[in-house]
Amino acid sequence: MLAQQDAFEAERQARLVKAIYVYEAPLRLWHWVNALAITVLAITGYLIASPFPSQPGEASENFLMGYIRFAHFSAAYVFAIGFLGRIYWGFVGNHHARQIFILPVWSGKWWTEVFYELRWYLFMVKEPKKYVGHNPLAQLMMFLFFTIGAVYMICTGFALYGEGLGLGSWASNMFGWVISAVGGNSQQVHSWHHMGLWVTLIFVIVHVYAAIREDIMSRQSLISTMISGWRMFKD
Repeated sequence: MLAQQDAFEAERQARLVKAIYVYEAPLRLWHWVNALAITVLAITGYLIASPFPSQPGEASENFLMGYIRFAHFSAAYVFAIGFLGRIYWGFVGNHHARQIFILPVWSGKWWTEVFYELRWYLFMVKEPKKYVGHNPLAQLMMFLFFTIGAVYMICTGFALYGEGLGLGSWASNMFGWVISAVGGNSQQVHSWHHMGLWVTLIFVIVHVYAAIREDIMSRQSLISTMISGWRMFKD
């Protein structure tokens, strides 16, 4: 009898679950490649700013920091090229692919939803709202801390990279203006770029926390959605 009741309950719950296809395959692939690139950039960037003690001996046998710098530069290329691809997919992908680039700041309803979501995250309201794509607060945070943040890190990072490559290099020609804008003081750009690392890490921590929290408390999928592309609503 209990088994039959459990079966009926499972069937009832299955009917309540709704699935909507949200994130297309190129976007999902970009998300995870981008996450890996940011992880490599964060670890190697920290080590570049706080290097290991120098080791005496033949350079070819003590090239650890050289390998770390190479990994940082390689991940930077992956990140930058991926960001350009993400911009392209914002034009050719579905509506949800454009959310982190275009904010409906002229909409009073959107701002109302932003503050509602803020209250939800602060445990000031009891019921969450359901959104197919990003909720308005997440959309705002993604735009400020990822879209704008990515441009900031790419510009400051490749400006420093161009300084190493030398005058006349593609990176110096494209991003040398960043160093010139601060009076030619590349150390200041180093400091700003390193500060961007910590801002990015804080954003990643909040991003992961919010995704796990919403998966549990809002009864709608987030993490699995970025794997399968389907958003599941259980209520």
